[in-house]
Amino acid sequence: MRKVIFVILLVGAAMGLSGQLMGQTVCPGFSIVVNTPEDELTLAYNGAENPQEQVEALDKFMQAHADSKFVPCAEEYYTMAYLKLNNYDKVIEHGEKALSLNQRDVMVTLNLAKAFVASGKVSDSAFDALLGATDALKTEGTLSRPTNISDEEFKKLQEEVATQAKDWRSYVEYAFFQLIQREPDGNKRVQWLEKFAQTYGDTPNVGQLNFNFFLAYKMANQADKEFEYGEKAVTSDPGNAFAANLLAYDYAFTRNNPDRAAELAKKALEAAQAMKKPEGVSDEQFKADQNNQLGMAHLTLGYASYAKAAAAKSRKVDPAIEDLKAAAELLAANPNLQGQANYLLGNAYEFSVPANHAGAIDALTKAAGSANPWQAEAQDLLGKVKKAAKK
Repeated sequence: MRKVIFVILLVGAAMGLSGQLMGQTVCPGFSIVVNTPEDELTLAYNGAENPQEQVEALDKFMQAHADSKFVPCAEEYYTMAYLKLNNYDKVIEHGEKALSLNQRDVMVTLNLAKAFVASGKVSDSAFDALLGATDALKTEGTLSRPTNISDEEFKKLQEEVATQAKDWRSYVEYAFFQLIQREPDGNKRVQWLEKFAQTYGDTPNVGQLNFNFFLAYKMANQADKEFEYGEKAVTSDPGNAFAANLLAYDYAFTRNNPDRAAELAKKALEAAQAMKKPEGVSDEQFKADQNNQLGMAHLTLGYASYAKAAAAKSRKVDPAIEDLKAAAELLAANPNLQGQANYLLGNAYEFSVPANHAGAIDALTKAAGSANPWQAEAQDLLGKVKKAAKK
């Protein structure tokens, strides 16, 4: 008997994963008897000149030996071949079949995860594979000492295996956080995140976990949990401008807490100013993203300043006007928030002493002239300001 060993290289692209993941053993624990159909398959697969020929060899085997105990392993081979062909739907199809047959080794998990990440799709089976990979990660990341090897050589092998296991784990977490953002149901997001936290309680990605809990609870309309995890997110990852901005905005517009909103918006402004352009992102896209974060921070700061002035019955809204003007300029790529900024700016101009009708009309005309949630209110106020300006 001889054990069949194949190697596949899986490229990782995030969370500190660079270069190539080390090779994984295919179907660990499966042994093949010489001169059997399974042996013929492995020889044909190994000897194929391209992935399409590998698929054809697998098809031939499956048609003739559908009842073979080797079928789960054949499904795993399919994921390897189709991944080379960039046929992600087929990788998912056969990866899910492998899972249904309890074939849950590292190779199946990573190939299936890579296919889901690349395809833009998501399903329960993807999360099931990622969260069910812990045993395989531990088992295949453990090295038994080979015979006739020196202590120094064994130590080097242990280090290589430890690095390999760390890379596997990093990709599993990377894939999970990529896919959780595609789950449209907030309650299901919460459930998968809770399972992730139980399964990978020692994750180094606490900031990402808290931020995704924050978003999930927000989607699920669980306000108390939303704010709890929003605070955790900005504490565990102070450089996340979006987390600080989103929480600041919610404090301002749903909790009517301008003081806390302003504190968080200032943090968001600092984080946005310090943003670094990620690899693979164009200068234009990065600038648009940064401007959106800067604009959102100025929007919240402007509203908070305006709200505090109104509550104090003070007409000193110059700071609010400056922030709202900056927000309206920076949010050009976000018509909804830009509309809100211009609507609030119109209010602030009209609230000042003396009222700046011209400034209010200009801002409200912009807010009323584009499709956004504030359009109707802007049109109504614009009519009133125009009448006041004629008196």
